[in-house]
Amino acid sequence: MRNTVQVLVIMLFFSFSAHAQKKKTQDQESIKDMCGCFEVTFNFTETFNYSNDSLYRPSETKVDRGLEWAQLVEDEDDKISIQHLLQVGRPDAPMIIKHWRQDWLFENQDFYMYNGDNNWTFTKKSKDEVEGQWTQKVFQVDDSPRYEGSGSWVHVDGKNYWENTTTAPLPRREYTKRNDYNITLRGNRQEITDFGWVHNQDNAKVIREAGEPDVILAKEKGYNTYKRVDDSRCQSAQDWWKEHEDKWRLVRAKWDNVYKSDQDLTLKNKVDNKLLYKYLFDDAINSEEQIERIITSFVK
Repeated sequence: MRNTVQVLVIMLFFSFSAHAQKKKTQDQESIKDMCGCFEVTFNFTETFNYSNDSLYRPSETKVDRGLEWAQLVEDEDDKISIQHLLQVGRPDAPMIIKHWRQDWLFENQDFYMYNGDNNWTFTKKSKDEVEGQWTQKVFQVDDSPRYEGSGSWVHVDGKNYWENTTTAPLPRREYTKRNDYNITLRGNRQEITDFGWVHNQDNAKVIREAGEPDVILAKEKGYNTYKRVDDSRCQSAQDWWKEHEDKWRLVRAKWDNVYKSDQDLTLKNKVDNKLLYKYLFDDAINSEEQIERIITSFVK
């Protein structure tokens, strides 16, 4: 009897392991489906506001389009990194803009959660909390932190998607125009589709003050579509990355050293009245020593 039970336990273990590995492979394939050349449409509109100010004015509805190359930077068993590059201007002589980056980590336990005022609070989750999950870590154009959160990829009824809600800084389209809130509570859904993928967002604009409960000022809908096109249309972006990838590898390595401290992180907004990306986008800044000095100067 004991031998029979042992055999059943072993069979169940291997069955579970095989299922978990199959699921992880599906997850990895869905994440890498976000790589390639895409026609992108960015759609944002403020849906509800809860302000008591009669003069309150919602943000204008914003619709932008562009061509974006999503470059696979790292492809490991527990980590996939994708660098996004915008390709804008004339098709025969486009300008390339380094855009956001997303890293996907399997069963990651270490998080930097945005808490307003350029401060990220270090948080460690238990293994049970992140079992089978992927963390999406999103970085600014200069590879400084933006937001991150953990969730499970879902593959059911022909759908492939990942969802998470997390805190984030104000989006770039807002932070130069709005100062009446200081946290974006981002409801993110990344869904792989037959035409590419969709970034579906249900966001709240939050006022956070120390010792006080959060106040929701307004809500916002974001719906960004990524329509896959032939990779040749993004050739200029691919060429740009080949030319610049060594520099940005150094930048990522320096930031990795910062994150390894496992401590709360606060960044200066400007140094000598200049934003971080302005320093790092300068082609003259390309050595490890220069990059180290610049990033260190922004860490409080």
